[in-house]
Amino acid sequence: MGKVVVGWREWASLPELGIDAIKMKVDTGARTSAIHAFEVEPFERDGVEWVRFSLHPIQDQPQVTVCEAPVLDRRVVTDSGGHKEERPVILTLINLGGRQWPIEITLTDRENMKFRMLLGRTAMTEIVVEPTESFLLGGDRDNP
Repeated sequence: MGKVVVGWREWASLPELGIDAIKMKVDTGARTSAIHAFEVEPFERDGVEWVRFSLHPIQDQPQVTVCEAPVLDRRVVTDSGGHKEERPVILTLINLGGRQWPIEITLTDRENMKFRMLLGRTAMTEIVVEPTESFLLGGDRDNP
């Protein structure tokens, strides 16, 4: 089976986090994927570092989803403005175009960004990007 062709923005789901739909920017300029997270609280479970965080999966809507995941790593990430920030990294499944695979994703404040999620290059193992298109997998700007 070939790779899924996606546009520069798409709707995806993150089933392990309980996220049925989140609009993301498919960003070949970003190495690492990122998701908007707030109220980020590290905690320990069975001797392993976990993180609990909240997010608004649909921008401009009040719905809040609280997620928990083990912390895979902590990395210093440089954003597009050149600012460095240490972020927790989690591993979770993404569902996109009928395929599902694990991706690493960093947790950060994206409140003032247009997209709640960026899909970076390291998570693009199953896709090919058509940069002139949007929502090739269905949905539109406001509705998945």
